[in-house]
Amino acid sequence: MNQDNNPKHIVISGNIGAGKTTLSEKLSTHFGWEVNYESTDDNPYLEDFYNDMGRWSFNLQVYFLNSRYEQVLKIKNGDKTVIQDRSIYEDAYIFAPNLNQMGLMSSRDFENFFRLFQLMNSQIQAPDLLVYLKASVPTLVSHIQKRGRAYENSMSLNYLQLLNERYEEWISGYDEGKLLIINSDGLDFVNNADDWNFIVDKINHALKA
Repeated sequence: MNQDNNPKHIVISGNIGAGKTTLSEKLSTHFGWEVNYESTDDNPYLEDFYNDMGRWSFNLQVYFLNSRYEQVLKIKNGDKTVIQDRSIYEDAYIFAPNLNQMGLMSSRDFENFFRLFQLMNSQIQAPDLLVYLKASVPTLVSHIQKRGRAYENSMSLNYLQLLNERYEEWISGYDEGKLLIINSDGLDFVNNADDWNFIVDKINHALKA
């Protein structure tokens, strides 16, 4: 693929621990695409959020929303194919409303947040392809434990399950552009060549469709 003549914006979506970053890195190496990572290591709110979700939920979600909006603008104005680790839609349709439902973000803050998202969304284009990494809670937990981030240790199974339910609802109605769903349960695209080739073939087919 000649990315200079045919720039693409590809998003890898999925719950916490689904394997988004790992897949993004492997696709980057395979295709020569750039990766825009989710701001986790340098996020000034993330650790505080996991220690006190109610206090820091609005701050964290605005930070993520702004970060992804900046990424999308740069991708739009650039000339390279870029993989974005998680989409701007997930902030608005998954994480913020889930925090609101759990009583960890006030309705006032959520409504303010969602209006900000709507304004940003009106100024950007949908990705050329959205890849949804679907994973069960046991798979998510296994991945989370393997990467060993201390601030994720307090994450409950109920929290992951609620997020999964929201992902399924969002994906079932996604109509912004091309969508590819990959069930990552039982897939080992890091160590199994057949699993990796399966994903590459799926992505190639989806981009050409």
